[in-house]
Amino acid sequence: MATYIITGCSHGLGLALTAELAKTPANIVFATSRGNPTPALNEVMTTSQGRVKHVKLDITSPPSLEEAESKIAAILDGKGVDVLINNAAVINWMTDGIHAMDDLESAFSTNVNGAHLVTKTFLPLLKKGGQKKVINMSTTVGSISMASRYSMMLVPSYKITKAALNMLTVLYAQTYAEEGFTFLAVSPGWLRTELGGSSADLDVETGAKAVIEAIDKHGKESSGLFVNIRVAGWEHNEGLNQYDGGNPPW
Repeated sequence: MATYIITGCSHGLGLALTAELAKTPANIVFATSRGNPTPALNEVMTTSQGRVKHVKLDITSPPSLEEAESKIAAILDGKGVDVLINNAAVINWMTDGIHAMDDLESAFSTNVNGAHLVTKTFLPLLKKGGQKKVINMSTTVGSISMASRYSMMLVPSYKITKAALNMLTVLYAQTYAEEGFTFLAVSPGWLRTELGGSSADLDVETGAKAVIEAIDKHGKESSGLFVNIRVAGWEHNEGLNQYDGGNPPW
């Protein structure tokens, strides 16, 4: 049995991860979102025999975090959390260049500081868990080395904050290496979600399954790495995103 906390579960990848994990009868999933469960999340909860539990959580609000931690701790009754998946994020498209960016502070609040606040809030429960894994959903769009490949994507605050999230992952990995933690930055590639659109490489269910396989594959010897998901038949994709299970450049 494994216990998971996932942020940003109303739709998209967070919802798909919740649904995929719920297929394993022994798993318990705390699916979080700022508001009430969406109909799609309610459907997953209904068919989970009580193993998927919704918890309200605003990752930018310390009081909300404290309340969610207390609720989850009470349900677990002394047991720990195995895996935390920091999935919640924001992205804003622009029609002009970097000089017009006006959302950097708000993007940092969610994409970087939000992940930090969630991680530090749930560290005590993770220390009680058997796996001690923290997964930060990142992207090669935030790779400095690959910046020229994504130059036409006018999402500067998203690029900057995901690069910062990668560094956050490394620093946490260094700090908690002696306690057996695994911190990973995982790139799920381009998925068919409301954000990714219908022309994306992979359906979100395939992406979610591959993310979970990456989580299961990597242990503390991989802590601090930046990894691609691996999808059979896509290992040699020549598009912007890679699905080879390897390590993209920072």
